[in-house]
Amino acid sequence: MMRIEIICTGDEVLTGKIVNTNFSYISQKLEDVLRALRLAGERADAVIVNGGLGPTVDDLSQEVAAQVAGVELVLNDEWLARMEEFFRRRSRVMPPNNRKQAMLPATAEVIDNPIGTACGFALDIGQARFFFTPGVPRELHRMLEEQIIPRLLAKSGMQTAIVLKRFHSYGLGESHVDALLRGVEELVPDGSVKLGFRAHYPQLETKLTVRGTDTEDTRRKLAPVEREVRKRLGNFILSEDDATLEGVVLAELASRQGSLSIVETFTSGAIAARLAHLPGADKVFRRGVVARALGEVCAAVGLEGASATGELTRETAEAVARAARRQTGATHALAVLIDLDDGADRIDLGGTICLAIATEHEVASRRSRILGGREWVRLGAVEMGLDCLRRYLQKLPVYERIDFEKA
Repeated sequence: MMRIEIICTGDEVLTGKIVNTNFSYISQKLEDVLRALRLAGERADAVIVNGGLGPTVDDLSQEVAAQVAGVELVLNDEWLARMEEFFRRRSRVMPPNNRKQAMLPATAEVIDNPIGTACGFALDIGQARFFFTPGVPRELHRMLEEQIIPRLLAKSGMQTAIVLKRFHSYGLGESHVDALLRGVEELVPDGSVKLGFRAHYPQLETKLTVRGTDTEDTRRKLAPVEREVRKRLGNFILSEDDATLEGVVLAELASRQGSLSIVETFTSGAIAARLAHLPGADKVFRRGVVARALGEVCAAVGLEGASATGELTRETAEAVARAARRQTGATHALAVLIDLDDGADRIDLGGTICLAIATEHEVASRRSRILGGREWVRLGAVEMGLDCLRRYLQKLPVYERIDFEKA
């Protein structure tokens, strides 16, 4: 069995100013990176080092790696040219200190970073193969999936092709999805498909990891399993792989030359913020109204005569959505109105959510109640609003009971 160690660098992680969710438990043990590398090289077959590849004076992974390996730092002209082109494409001049990122140990193998300036690199220290990776999460994730994991699999003698399939859902808890998907791994009898989850409220990521002899083999194994996952999770799947809920909503609206106005209370404008900055949103997003008081909302959309007191209802949300659509001329309007409970923030504090989606000819709405504290309610309302709009645009039921709802 291959022994793999992970070393995280960076003052922010080591001092606790930024919590590394995967490896924070080791942070207090890493006082000396140099010593850590030497020790890891003596006892592991492979070591992944994360962080310290940036352009500043305290990014020292290259220097430390060269020192431990007993080699010089040399300029990698190819990577330097890549960085200069990276900045040129963005109409910027590369700062002089970025040159540091092209200084690599003489014996290092370059590991490509297609979305950043910090190249990874690999070299042997002691008995171990070391892989140095950037600290930026999206750069690390891509480097691991596309380059490092295949190298580790090849080194271990295991099957060398690996595919990760991801489904993003809203409304079902992890234990519920685990029960719904029981047995799907057994559709591939050789055990090469593994099911996993990553919960990050209000969404849940369901992961299928497939190993095979080559890409065609992994795709063949994956096909029946992903079909079954889609069948069992159904309407609750909001996107797949790198697609996002807001991206799906924007694409649905753009495909029908639609436009959208949003009215939201208590969300700090989070629904509009998820959509308005996306590429292509300038052709779709019309206006966002953000307020805390219902009276302010009604005045903003031209409902001055409407009652701003009493219990929040679906009919209120419907009237606001219709008025917002008329006022802005959008093809669609989404209103997400929240009546938060009084009192201190606590786990049993809840909020009532009334939302509506209006078009020229019809309106769809729903009412929900969520408990869990102020932020839990806010995040849940934002996700519910976007997901109900996604459902409406995809001609799915706007209302299906979710695990987070309370009667």
